[in-house]
Amino acid sequence: MIGVLGGTFDPVHHGHLRIALDALEALGLAQVRLIPLAHAVHRDQPETPGELRLAMLRAALAGRRDLVADDRELRRGGPSYMVDTLNSLRAEFPRDSLCLLVGGDAFDGFADWRDPQGILAIANLAVLQRPGYREPDDPRVRELLARHRTETLQPAATGQITCVPVTQLDIAASDIRRRIAAGRSADFLTPPAVLELVARHGLYRRSQP
Repeated sequence: MIGVLGGTFDPVHHGHLRIALDALEALGLAQVRLIPLAHAVHRDQPETPGELRLAMLRAALAGRRDLVADDRELRRGGPSYMVDTLNSLRAEFPRDSLCLLVGGDAFDGFADWRDPQGILAIANLAVLQRPGYREPDDPRVRELLARHRTETLQPAATGQITCVPVTQLDIAASDIRRRIAAGRSADFLTPPAVLELVARHGLYRRSQP
């Protein structure tokens, strides 16, 4: 089973990497593909060009085969709809089950994504629960959870939703950008290879602290 974790990754940080690894181990995934979006649909647009966000992600994952930087949304361009991404992965990996990894906040808005039923027809969902997680507010999402929830994913199936406790690392990419803009250190929040690229390209220096 292949895990799928999307995001802006602007920049990627240890919070992203840790939850990807937690999900990989908890669900017995063959790999997790981390996919930087091209054009955000439900959030602010990334500050950094896609090729640099991808370069930072690749640098953070260098030497690993279980966590993979995937550039398909950047190559596709346009609005980054997850149903399109999953269809692309299904075409490339027809023999593998797919598991979309979503944070609790993102899952609460899942009913407003493009074609949520189409997503469930292609993949399973793993809701990554940090400490303090609460059930979704949206009644449509609560109904989906009640109908599709399972404790253990069956790899050959689709449309299952499971919940996975993950490590709480209170790190935000926006905080990293603010620190760098203010001339402060972001050491130990993101891998050194990422910070080397940030320094080399002068990223986030023009951000507002």
